[in-house]
Amino acid sequence: MEQSVEAMSAIPGRMYEAWNRGDVAGFFADFAEDVLFAELEGTVYRSRAEAVAAHEQILGTVMKGSQLLRGEVVFARIVSPGVGVVHSRVGIQMPGEEEPPSTRFSMQLFVTVWQNDRWVVTALENARLLSLESMALLESMPAG
Repeated sequence: MEQSVEAMSAIPGRMYEAWNRGDVAGFFADFAEDVLFAELEGTVYRSRAEAVAAHEQILGTVMKGSQLLRGEVVFARIVSPGVGVVHSRVGIQMPGEEEPPSTRFSMQLFVTVWQNDRWVVTALENARLLSLESMALLESMPAG
């Protein structure tokens, strides 16, 4: 396989499809064993096994039946031979919803490396997409 931007850009789509099937192992199939994964609320997983264990619990409870929708790769670039970045965005729809609310869209920044003839995710940051208005509202709320 060739180190192509297209191959690297396919990772988020495979992840979203696996999530929608409730397939935690498939969701993390493109992750390195020693991945660093920063979740949107600040949790940092320091291995694929740790992330899989946590997400089996998450997908079995609070996120059970959720779907990742409207995923898109915003940009992808090979920054050096064997090292790349991918930025994607996606919405999370909970059971019973027709459309995810705008406050439930996230963006992910993937750092990928070429290992064993394929791209693998070595670091990922998942962050909530918020409008300037939403951020201003949050900042105006009293702490606690």
